[in-house]
Amino acid sequence: MSETFVTTYSMWRLFRDCRRACQLRYQENLAPIQRSKCLSFGSIIHDCLEQWHGGQPFSAVLQTIDRSHPERFADDDQRRDWHLAAAMMKGYAARYPHEDFDVVSLEKTFEGPIVNPATGALSRSFTLAGKVDGIVKQNGQYFLLEHKTASQIDGSYLERLWTDFQITLYTWYVEETLGIPVAGVLYNILGKAKLQQGKGETEAEFEARRAELLAKSKTGKTSAKRKVAESDEDYQARLAEKYADPGMFHRELLYLSKEQYEPLRAELWELTQAFLDARRRKMFYQNTSFCFHYNRPCPYFPLCSSNNNPNIRENFYEIQDPHEELRCPESTEPLQTF
Repeated sequence: MSETFVTTYSMWRLFRDCRRACQLRYQENLAPIQRSKCLSFGSIIHDCLEQWHGGQPFSAVLQTIDRSHPERFADDDQRRDWHLAAAMMKGYAARYPHEDFDVVSLEKTFEGPIVNPATGALSRSFTLAGKVDGIVKQNGQYFLLEHKTASQIDGSYLERLWTDFQITLYTWYVEETLGIPVAGVLYNILGKAKLQQGKGETEAEFEARRAELLAKSKTGKTSAKRKVAESDEDYQARLAEKYADPGMFHRELLYLSKEQYEPLRAELWELTQAFLDARRRKMFYQNTSFCFHYNRPCPYFPLCSSNNNPNIRENFYEIQDPHEELRCPESTEPLQTF
């Protein structure tokens, strides 16, 4: 019997988006050295939420934020994210001091077979593994708890939740592998404040602004004063006021119908067959429409646009085991991948 390999939703999503990127990440194990700032921030918030919903004191949450930004006193990006994460979690704890659900499990992993929906046969090549943010029980029913950070929480964002291929697929696998009858998904959405800390102005910037004001003044005088940088305390106060707004947080309960599972399972099976065909023919084609998806370059754009330049590969990428989302902090044993 041939050996099966662990796959994840992240791998299949990337294969749908761009087969070449999928090959680089999941066959050649290449990962960009510089991780996405958005991804890093989201990971930190997930860690904080796991601690908070796991019953740890809020002081432990703040310590996690501090440890995650060791260079915040010298690095502007880290300082900004540190301020935002602290304010977001303080606002969250104040918004939800008590929950109306019981936590069944947090950061729960699963692994199950990929099934041919036409015959019921199990794939001899792949299994699917994943990790859910949480499983909770509310009013006698079980729900997946899914954390999201969003730049804007509006009707358009909420309407797109039903298209979440990942969470619907995970619901089915949680039922099948863990034996938990899941009624739907509780989306826990935290808004990202757009407030920026005032930086003040340099002496040269002040003099230039002062000269401009003097040139426009009829009296030849101006009362302008040099703008000073906003203190951390004042910035935190503005963020706290922002996160006191209930609109910065939202809970959306989405019930799932069993009829939604079959099309997704069929699509997953089709993806496995397309992947096997691409690997057999060594034809992982590039989808150039994905190069600037979400208005930013794909992490592999430098490598593809340089025609796989070895210098770009060596300086911008490193070998890294795939499926890092399945790693457990207490375990360093890697999953078998291809």
